[in-house]
Amino acid sequence: MYPVRAKKHLGQHFLKDDTIAEKIADSLSGSAQQVLEVGPGTGVLTKFLLSKKIENLKVVEIDRESVEFLRMTFPGLEGRLIEGDFLEMELMDLFDGSFSIIGNFPYNISSQIFFKALEYRSRIDEVVGMLQQEVAQRIAAGPGSKTYGILSVLLQTWFQVEYLFTVPSSVFIPPPKVTSAVIRLRRIEEPNHVPDPELFFKVVKTAFNQRRKTLHNALKPIAIYNGEYAGKRAEQLSVQQFLSLTHEIRHLLSQG
Repeated sequence: MYPVRAKKHLGQHFLKDDTIAEKIADSLSGSAQQVLEVGPGTGVLTKFLLSKKIENLKVVEIDRESVEFLRMTFPGLEGRLIEGDFLEMELMDLFDGSFSIIGNFPYNISSQIFFKALEYRSRIDEVVGMLQQEVAQRIAAGPGSKTYGILSVLLQTWFQVEYLFTVPSSVFIPPPKVTSAVIRLRRIEEPNHVPDPELFFKVVKTAFNQRRKTLHNALKPIAIYNGEYAGKRAEQLSVQQFLSLTHEIRHLLSQG
């Protein structure tokens, strides 16, 4: 009998393999001293993070049953365990300065976790996450790939993305119907200059929302675009080309 019941509505699949948990923990930079673990569940990853003697480790868990189990099992989490919804939290309140995020991310909110990380991109040094392989591949994909999309472009604008390793469903309780993977994002030291992030996000999302259309047609909700990339589709553009496209759109909008 597993100590905590996995809740389907929370997308919970508890990792039971210590070797993989240790490998995930070791994927975090040794210099990481402010770390937030998202969704610790039964603490299989947490115990390895605690052994690393991270100066300021905090864990956030939404499931009350898991919270009670973690409190009883890991006295070292005293004052570090936050019961709440990561997606609703004000992360600026948790740490002074920059921090890293790690976790076995619930499948049903993994994309939302990365969008949340984008909101705090100037403060996040690194993200190490286990999630469904399909989303991991999408985040790591390059231009020309069918899996290349909104998250690929936005995350790769500010982070170096690495697909680290694949994890079989057999190491989880209950086993998910999909394969998992671990990826690592490290903030680019000299990130791309994005003069108008709000417009950049809008251009990328609008371009991919109708990815089969040429950019001339896909971008009509924003502007009538006939520039250099008008005949291309969103998946054909690199991060740098999306930045250039946004610059062109910004110029068009400024002309009224």
